Amino acid sequence: MSQKKYKRVLLKISGEVFAGNSGHGIESQALQTIGNSIAELSKEGIQVAVVNGAGNLWRHRDNQDSTIKRSISDHMGMLATVMNAAALKAAVEKAGAKTKVLSAIPHPQLTEPYVIERGLDYLQQEQVVICAGGTGNPYFTTDTAAALRAVELECDVILKATKVDGVYSADPEKDPNATLYKTLSYEDAIQKNLKVMDQTAFSLCRENQMKIVVFNMHQKNAILNAASGEAIGTIVS
Repeated sequence: MSQKKYKRVLLKISGEVFAGNSGHGIESQALQTIGNSIAELSKEGIQVAVVNGAGNLWRHRDNQDSTIKRSISDHMGMLATVMNAAALKAAVEKAGAKTKVLSAIPHPQLTEPYVIERGLDYLQQEQVVICAGGTGNPYFTTDTAAALRAVELECDVILKATKVDGVYSADPEKDPNATLYKTLSYEDAIQKNLKVMDQTAFSLCRENQMKIVVFNMHQKNAILNAASGEAIGTIVS
């Protein structure tokens, strides 16, 4: 990387990334691939905070037919993010970067409590900070948690790693005529009800002028390129 653009980034990773090709659970190769990418950012001198989802383990919208009420189901999902975060910590450290997991859900055997000042201190020490447990409250997605943590931890940008090339006018897997946006305003993202992030997350980013870069993480060096400010995916600002 020739010249990094961002000093501090918030990387948002969906739970599906952990599952790789298996569709569920944590696949070793997929885990280590993302761990290597995060460690590479840290070694380049970029301060990295991470928020991960848990769709590979548990997510309310995939289990709405169960008898478990929403608030409990969401708490189960938040606990699942802690499992993914613990696995990710191991992968990042195996790749050579120091890492801390801070969680909004208390779990002292695996994590430290999420405290803004603590997160900022670790980032200044150039440790990767994985923020687990969502927001700590039901009814909020990990996209909203990512927007919140990015603002609290004074990040320059949210890098949302996905399985598609950016934000489309429709689902590209269902609509072959879907158009890829290169740039997009917060207002358009909200008014068009684009599903790449939820409305609460978009609103929080708009209120705090937090730029979002949405990109395909499966492209070669995608995360590093996004963090370096190269033209990749869709920029929402």
